[in-house]
Amino acid sequence: MIEAHDLTKRFGDKTAVDHVSFTIAPGSVTGFLGPNGAGKSTTMRMVVGLDHPTAGTVTVNGKPYAKHRSPLSEVGVLLDAKAVHTGRSARSHLRTMAATHGISTRRVDEVIEMTGLAGVARKRVGGFSLGMGQRLGIASAMLGDPRTLILDEPVNGLDPEGVQWVRHLVRDLAGEGRTVFLSSHLMSEMAQTADQLLVIGRGKIITAGPVQEVIDSVIGATVRVRSPRATELADLLRTDGVSITSPEAGTLQLHGVTAEQVGETAAAHGIVLHELNPQSASLEEAYMNLTQDAVEYHSEPVPIHQEAGIR
Repeated sequence: MIEAHDLTKRFGDKTAVDHVSFTIAPGSVTGFLGPNGAGKSTTMRMVVGLDHPTAGTVTVNGKPYAKHRSPLSEVGVLLDAKAVHTGRSARSHLRTMAATHGISTRRVDEVIEMTGLAGVARKRVGGFSLGMGQRLGIASAMLGDPRTLILDEPVNGLDPEGVQWVRHLVRDLAGEGRTVFLSSHLMSEMAQTADQLLVIGRGKIITAGPVQEVIDSVIGATVRVRSPRATELADLLRTDGVSITSPEAGTLQLHGVTAEQVGETAAAHGIVLHELNPQSASLEEAYMNLTQDAVEYHSEPVPIHQEAGIR
């Protein structure tokens, strides 16, 4: 479990994390989302003692990270996969880490196999691709068989097979009752991986909760209906809190009402339905709505003919 209370970090006049409080519970995957510069990495660094809070506290499994006698068995961390001596082999790097905690060579071999590094374990890390470096970072995080995992952009640079592997890995770890806290900019992947979300912007928590609840709270569920008596059905459903649009004849888009309520109303009045389809917004749509006022670095589209010199 990770618990933060009034966590704050300032760098000079810049407030990177602003009185943040949250709890990351065991047994689930919590996704940490936010724009670049929102305070995600700084928050994660404070959790594991790499940055000291200006104010507030944060504990992992009941203690500050630095107070744990065997940190690798409590918390596995991937914050910067490049933070490895490039002249060492992957196996040498892992054995050096293991030696600091009395971890067996057998466990080193286990994490090498687990992360798909067996074929390159004796090669210098400096020659690794970005994806292989990520796998080594995850192997390092798993070395102590920790109760809590903190992974910053773990799928960065991985191919589709690697992305799927990370998804299954963190789901399995959460299923074992461990705490998994991870960040990613891949909204589609986060939607498939996370149980809970923590969204930060400009150093403040914007929202938190189960993935679908966060999506529905921002955009709300939509029900699509097709019926030869669509106009009549719309009149029956038109109450406070329900908005109705008709994108084409015989079709309704309903907000503020469930598919069950629509079906029951139609049945009660003998109205035939040709389609009754509950639809949810994507996590990406919800995220863009949540963070539109918290983005510090905006990009502007460049006309193709100017960029490419097309006339």
